[in-house]
Amino acid sequence: MRARRIWAVLAVAATAASLTACGGGDESYSSVAEKLEKSQKVVLGTKWDQPGLGLKKGAEPEGFDVDVAKYVVKELAGGKDVDITWKESASSNREAFLANGTVDIIFASYSITESRKEKVTFGGPYIVAHQDVMVRTDDSGIAKPTDLAGKRICQAAGSNSYKRITDPPPDGELDLDAQLVGAASYSECVAKLGGNNLDAVTTDDLILAGFAGQAPGKFKILGQPFTDEKYGVGLKKGDTKTCEAVNAAITKMYQDGTAQQLFTKWFGQAQGLKAPTGAPTFEPCA
Repeated sequence: MRARRIWAVLAVAATAASLTACGGGDESYSSVAEKLEKSQKVVLGTKWDQPGLGLKKGAEPEGFDVDVAKYVVKELAGGKDVDITWKESASSNREAFLANGTVDIIFASYSITESRKEKVTFGGPYIVAHQDVMVRTDDSGIAKPTDLAGKRICQAAGSNSYKRITDPPPDGELDLDAQLVGAASYSECVAKLGGNNLDAVTTDDLILAGFAGQAPGKFKILGQPFTDEKYGVGLKKGDTKTCEAVNAAITKMYQDGTAQQLFTKWFGQAQGLKAPTGAPTFEPCA
């Protein structure tokens, strides 16, 4: 009898677990799109330390990624206002947060790569950035990306940007013998660059533009982009219904001019960056 009681308790627990909603709620939904449509609630992951994209100053983060996220989830909710719970999602924990339900959806300068597509379903991309290099303004020894051979570059936890320098394709690009200096985030990378503990920070031009704008005259961006970084909307693997709804929302965002307005709002003052004229080509929802 005691064994039966134990199995009964375990069965109840298993049933309760199976009914847990996306993002840790109390109801069960088949997709994030369904959750938004029925409850107008979502747990949304963004960066909190990237100026221009996702930077938390007050009660919630602000930036291009944040504004795009607000637009998309409202579209998925049928145009209704959405109750958003913001969750900081660093490069190092994005896949885990999606897999374990800590967040429902992620907008966090999340470049779509072949290796990431094995773990994540990506909507979009909603913008295409390009990897570039940022150095101290008084550094004349690095004039182009290939000058990073033998130099100290930042390896931000969870980011693939350093691989573009040190590895060959497909996830790499230049295959240079650079020295890697670890950091927890790109804000730490920039702090190390300013403290002369690095020679360069190399990542997406949108990320670099945000940091350079916070410290005028201290850093310079080479302006020699050498990759296409497709910023995707991260979803739990297999949530193709939401992926398709996200792509429809992004299409509308470009058609009604919102995407261009948001780009100008956050990056209009950055040299060398131009607002996109149309929606990028979407990745297959898988």
